[in-house]
This record gives sequence, structure tokens and C-alpha cells, in this order.
Amino acid sequence: MDHAARLGYKARMDIGTQIFTWLNGRPVGTDMAGNRYFTEKRARAEGRTKRWVVYAGEPDASAVPPEWHAWLHYTTDAPLPDAGRKPWQKPHRANPTGTPSAYRPAGHDSQGGQRATASGDYEAWTPGA
Repeated sequence: MDHAARLGYKARMDIGTQIFTWLNGRPVGTDMAGNRYFTEKRARAEGRTKRWVVYAGEPDASAVPPEWHAWLHYTTDAPLPDAGRKPWQKPHRANPTGTPSAYRPAGHDSQGGQRATASGDYEAWTPGA
């Protein structure tokens, strides 16, 4: 799929999500990043009501904070109160996999492809030995 086709597909998905949310969604809350959370307006006769998030920016599932993750996945009936962050909690950072800022250990091809030689304490397994 070329770039223009992907943009058209993304635009249709955004419009479709907006229309579905407008017709069927009841706002539940917003997190610190501006992501908005919704549930269905009408209760279902069977099963659970649908819950979803409309991301503030580029869709990134790792951007959903734990308070809302529990609610989205039906672990809690109501969103957990945002009692503030603990001093040891770090702010959200997007998953860098596949980007230039991804972790690449020494010896990775993009880091020169050279790694330290083995220390000699490795002994290969030989079947039947």
C-alpha cells in the first residue's frame, strides 16, 4: 500500500471512529496526556459495554496510563482515581522500538557490528556426549 493510500485509510478510520463515538459514545474522562475515554451510551442486554480511547495525538497504546488501562480492560468498574504520581514513577515515554532512539547494545550492526570476544567460559553442547 503506497503512502497516499495509507493516509486515505487513516483518514477514513479517524472519521469512522469520530462518527461512532459521536453516535454511541458517552465520555467517561480524560487523562493527563489528553486521551479521551468513552463507553457505550446504551447498556447491552448481554455481555459488557464497549470501552475505548480516542488518542490525543498519534495512536500509541503504550500512552494509556495504568489508571485507565485497568478500566479499559475491565479490571475495574470505574477508572482509578488519579491521586497524583509517586516520586518514583517516571513520566510516559513512547516505545522507541524501530526508531533511531531504540536500544542497541554494543555489537549491534548499527553500532559497528563489533562486540567483545567471548571470555572462553562457554562450552558448546554436543548431543550424546
